[in-house]
Order: sequence, then structure tokens, then C-alpha cells
Amino acid sequence: MLIPHRDPGVEEDSFPWDYHRLTAAVRQAAGPVMGREVGEAVGGGVNVSLKAKLEPLRSKQVRPVDRGWLRKLPDGRFTTRL
Repeated sequence: MLIPHRDPGVEEDSFPWDYHRLTAAVRQAAGPVMGREVGEAVGGGVNVSLKAKLEPLRSKQVRPVDRGWLRKLPDGRFTTRL
């Protein structure tokens, strides 16, 4: 499992570098952000204007949500967990 479940003693430092960058971009945002905004923040040559490039990025953003590290709001924006 690339992204461990959020448990005491488990830190984000154990994430692979690409997931670490995604979660860091959400944490550094001033508020909830859309997947496209996270993609623009991480850069890496991803053309987020193309849906085919944006969908894999969004699926990567959902994994930390599923494991309890981030939260996805009903409107599709991502934010930190409290």
C-alpha cells in the first residue's frame, strides 16, 4: 500500500514523493482547492487543461482521502483533515 492509513505514529514523510507533493499542496492552500488547482501547484509538466491528464491526478488525490489524510468536500474540493 503506497499510502498508509492515518494512524498515530504514521507520518506523511512515509508517502512516495508524488503523493507527498499533492498533500503538501492541499495543506499550503489558503482554503479548499479543486483538483485542477492542486495540479497547477505541483506542476511537473502536467497539462491540467487536458482531461486525460487531469483524471489520473484526481485519482491520486482521492487515495489520501480514502486513507484519512485529506478530506473531499461534496463540491469536489480537497481540504485538510482536522
